[in-house]
Amino acid sequence: LFLSMVLLSIVMVMAALFLCQASTTAIEGLEDEAVLKDWIDRFYGTPTKATWTVFELTFSGGWPNYARPLVELHTSFALFFFIYIAGVTFAMFRIITALFLKDTLNTASLDVETTITEKMREKSAYAQKLLDFFTIADTSGDGYLSWDEFERVFLDKRVAAYLSTLDLDVHEGRRLFDMLDDGDQQVSVEEFVEGAMRLK
Repeated sequence: LFLSMVLLSIVMVMAALFLCQASTTAIEGLEDEAVLKDWIDRFYGTPTKATWTVFELTFSGGWPNYARPLVELHTSFALFFFIYIAGVTFAMFRIITALFLKDTLNTASLDVETTITEKMREKSAYAQKLLDFFTIADTSGDGYLSWDEFERVFLDKRVAAYLSTLDLDVHEGRRLFDMLDDGDQQVSVEEFVEGAMRLK
């Protein structure tokens, strides 16, 4: 996008220099065109004036006001303005707009990817905390939580506080156990982690 703006600026300066030179050359010898001479001097008399005029006719949308007197002076200016307006005002602007939209969409896509990555990281961290809790609660070390183990760990106030940070309701331990249990009266590590993440 930046390079496109630089290219547009170069094209505008080149057009301004051409119009400055061509317009001042075209009125040489026209002694009875004082009004036209004053108009050309006002808008195209110097490179600086011509550059500002080209900037205005490019971005203001009022380019006929800057082109008509020159076209009436010499029809060759009509060809120049046809190429410039078609090539710059329409073609280049469309390209720059497309590039701007592409950059915007790419930025939005990166934001979405960043959000997804952050959510996945949070989910992974949450699962690890659940796994840590399960390891503490599984006093038998058999990879399963019985109701007795589940109830015993819920009686510890520190554990209850920790579970609260995981958004698990510590006041309905039996109900939570039944929701995690698949019916065999014990909860495996997979059942615990997956079930707790569904309840979150």
